[in-house]
Amino acid sequence: MKAFIQRHPVASYFLLAIVISWAGIIAIVFPGPIPASPADAQRLFVPVYLAMLLGPSVAGLTITAIDGGAAALRAYRERLLAWRVGVGWYVAALLTAPVTITLTLLILSAASPQFVPALLSGEVFQGPAGPIHAASRTGFLLSALAVGVGAGFFEELGWTGVAVPRMLTRHGLLATGVGVGLVWGAWHFLAIYWGSGDAIGAVAVPLYLLVALFSFLPPYRILMAWVYRHTRSLFIGILMHASLTSSMLMLGPAVSGRELLIYDLTLAATFWVAATVVLALEARRTRKSAIRVRIDLELAGTTMR
Repeated sequence: MKAFIQRHPVASYFLLAIVISWAGIIAIVFPGPIPASPADAQRLFVPVYLAMLLGPSVAGLTITAIDGGAAALRAYRERLLAWRVGVGWYVAALLTAPVTITLTLLILSAASPQFVPALLSGEVFQGPAGPIHAASRTGFLLSALAVGVGAGFFEELGWTGVAVPRMLTRHGLLATGVGVGLVWGAWHFLAIYWGSGDAIGAVAVPLYLLVALFSFLPPYRILMAWVYRHTRSLFIGILMHASLTSSMLMLGPAVSGRELLIYDLTLAATFWVAATVVLALEARRTRKSAIRVRIDLELAGTTMR
């Protein structure tokens, strides 16, 4: 087992994270129905949420220890505490999600007044594992912030702590972001399906899950991998994930069914535009670096002659 994990640390992390999270969720909700009733989703939201977070965090630390031992754990700790990065990277980590979500709502609100933040409407927002009520704005903001910080910290101990850095050593930014993003979406499947309740509406369940799990997470993971590539900071990755989760809860509209599908797809398209810009800038930077290296080699050759 140890030899397999050391040969395939990323695949081992993916599998272990899903197994731990799903086993925990099943232990909590069994023998209740899936999707859960609105009452069960509300009552069991916190334990299901905590069970979800066990997977990435436990798997991340376990794989790191098995794959590299004490030295790997020390390096892991250094990345976790690496907060001294440029201010621009803090801006990117904290503002990418809320700015993109706000832009999405501005686009959609031109067509329908339904697309306003749940915080303003006083309605119910469908969270990652059940409904979250926005009746008390202060309580809602604090709950959304707590859920976001918890998700950012415990999830990124695995996704950015293990999967992203190892994949970046073998793959480019696009492959890393899409690869981790797709597994990230699949990892959410059981909790999202269990807590979907009335959010599905008249939309076919496979279509709802396909969009909810795989539309906007891969492009956002590309952006997260880009920030990590330049900062090598797990701490910044935690902030960027927390910003996404909290922003979706605070700013997301209280819609369901077809409208929720439209919102998710528009948000995904906006994130993909941002990811495409980042990929183009990275490709340009790589070309410039290659040109500079070639020029330096040519100058060095001329000097030697």
